[in-house]
Order: sequence, then structure tokens, then C-alpha cells
Amino acid sequence: MKKHTKIYYNYFNYDICDVILCENCGAVAVDIHHIEPKGMGGSKTKDFIENLIALCRTCHEKAHANQITKDQLNLIVNERNSY
Repeated sequence: MKKHTKIYYNYFNYDICDVILCENCGAVAVDIHHIEPKGMGGSKTKDFIENLIALCRTCHEKAHANQITKDQLNLIVNERNSY
């Protein structure tokens, strides 16, 4: 499991067999996405919960195509973290 995925799972107390839902549309999530990308250098400074969001494959592809903007993803994360 990738480090950022472990950070996400640990923060929400998920187990590997748990079903995680896309935080954008509610479908089954398959990816933990970096809102601000780590970049080609592999920087570990982007691996923190405020920069991570669970997305289904469709929403993940839309995020990479900027059809779902970083601002939209940040709004979801800010709302999630306010609870």
C-alpha cells in the first residue's frame, strides 16, 4: 500500500477490506488522490490528510483532466475536515 493511502486509511480508521466511497459522487472509490500533485520529484511533502481525497475512477480521471477543479476538491475536503 502506498504511503499516502496508508495515511488516509489510518486517519479514518479504515481497514484494507473496507469499502470506501468517492468523496465527490458516492460511488466506490478506487484511488486516494493528491489534490496538489506530488510532481515528478516524488516529494513526500504532499502526503497529508488535507491534500488527500478518495475518488472513484471516473472522478479521478475528471480531476486529472481538470473537469473537477482543485478548488472543488478542496471544498469537499474542507467540509469533510470540519466535522
